[in-house]
Amino acid sequence: MFCYQCEQTFAGKGCEVSGVCGKDPKTALLQDLLVYAVKGIAQYAHRAAFFKIRDTEVDNFIIQALFATVTNVNFDPRRIADLISQAVQIRKKIAALYFAQDPKARPLEKAAAFAVEDSVDAMLQMAERVSILKQEERWGKEWSDLAELIMYGLKGASSYFHHALVFERRDIHAYEVLCAALNFLAEEQFSQKNLLDWVFKTGELNYRAMELLDRSHVESFGHPQPTEVRITPRAGKAILISGHDLKDLEELLQQTQGRAINIYTHGEMLPAHGYPMLKKYEHLAGNYGGAWQNQVKEFAEFPGSILMTTNCLQRPGRIYQDRIFTTGVVGWPNVRHIADKNFAPLIASSLEQKGFEKDADAEFITVGQARGYVVSSLDRIASLVQSKKIRHFFLIGGCDGAKLGRNYYTDFAQLVPKDCMILTLACGKYRFNKLDFGKIGEFSRLFDLGQCNDAYSLIHIARALAAKLHCSIDALPLSFVFSWFEQKAVAILLTLLSLGIRNIRLGPSLPAFLTPSMLQLLREKFQMRPITTPQEDLESMLHSFKSGL
Repeated sequence: MFCYQCEQTFAGKGCEVSGVCGKDPKTALLQDLLVYAVKGIAQYAHRAAFFKIRDTEVDNFIIQALFATVTNVNFDPRRIADLISQAVQIRKKIAALYFAQDPKARPLEKAAAFAVEDSVDAMLQMAERVSILKQEERWGKEWSDLAELIMYGLKGASSYFHHALVFERRDIHAYEVLCAALNFLAEEQFSQKNLLDWVFKTGELNYRAMELLDRSHVESFGHPQPTEVRITPRAGKAILISGHDLKDLEELLQQTQGRAINIYTHGEMLPAHGYPMLKKYEHLAGNYGGAWQNQVKEFAEFPGSILMTTNCLQRPGRIYQDRIFTTGVVGWPNVRHIADKNFAPLIASSLEQKGFEKDADAEFITVGQARGYVVSSLDRIASLVQSKKIRHFFLIGGCDGAKLGRNYYTDFAQLVPKDCMILTLACGKYRFNKLDFGKIGEFSRLFDLGQCNDAYSLIHIARALAAKLHCSIDALPLSFVFSWFEQKAVAILLTLLSLGIRNIRLGPSLPAFLTPSMLQLLREKFQMRPITTPQEDLESMLHSFKSGL
């Protein structure tokens, strides 16, 4: 196997024996083959689009399959193999639709033509021939790395498209761009220019995905509002829900209503407490634990049952393997999977657990300062900027992870001067979101914008503030300190770059798939650089900002 798609990859170069994430070589190879199969589907879907042909089943499958290969989503080789078998049938369907419109067209080759038996062994043999290492042999490392950067951005965007699909929200034009990108990768006609063009087109595509998901959340649950969230448990039976899928949370809250079971969020589900239509449920009791990488300890200590809704799954510990469930695309061998969203088995399991025996001392943090709240407060915030009471904004956010060096983000947040605001999003916030940063005027110095996809909220806020202050986004007193882990973060980074955002600090380490030429471009055009020390980076950001406000 070879995999270098996430930040924790072995030695910063690539996992070759087994994944640091827990992915075994069999699953890794099958995921490579699934990606290859999806490229073949997209080749025909891209051509069919010229005849105004789109098929919902085809679009949905491409999005689901790419999401299944994101880090910490699906570790079950049998389910990945099933997706490969399904991919062949989906490709036949879209190919038939295409040939019906253009009977004289020649059948496509390679990814659009491969056939494989339904046995896992046969799939593994095929997977060896289309792995990343074989790709490097064909294209050279420079082209292969740039192609993988695009692919990881497409995976991240697909995860957001998938989250929106559960709300039955679709963007047909965006799907056409997604298929065009996959077709480009499948055809292997590369130059540095067209590869770089697709890097930034992928960022634009992810912006559309985040916008679609934001609309799905707001139309379903209302704009987030500043909300105090209890972070200590209450007495009673308990279910812990982790991942990102707010629709799954709503389903669980509805199915447990009146059952005397407290529901706790974990990880990236924390922002759910700010949505009016979710926080109305009285048994949404609070948030438990921290970021995804601490789950083995936290899940072992949690005295109830657990539901994983999207990515962020780790190898389940023996002490809780019989009370953790997966749903949606998520999977782990021998972990019970709920495919139909009937959470009765999860609920029954929670009633068998002891639950929390007594109330802990009440402690709270605040969430919900997303774009609806910030834009409604924009006149007052702009006034504080113009009066120099707010000197600077720092976005400190992104993924959290287990690698050493991530204490940088805690240290940086604590060093931010008291006349500066901190904006945060995604699970990177768990490094510092329980600290008291005080206030500037009526506003808390820490604004929690939400999940990783709420980078859309950040962009919306920056544009609105720039318009209010009659300046460009580049002229705003705003700096980015970005932490990454997996492909969603890659997609967000590409979005920020596609919007021309400069001076991003990225850490805790740079992606192994960033080529020397790409790194040089990012330094020269966007002034992006790796983090150094909190003190040096903070001083550099404040010193380099020349306010024209």
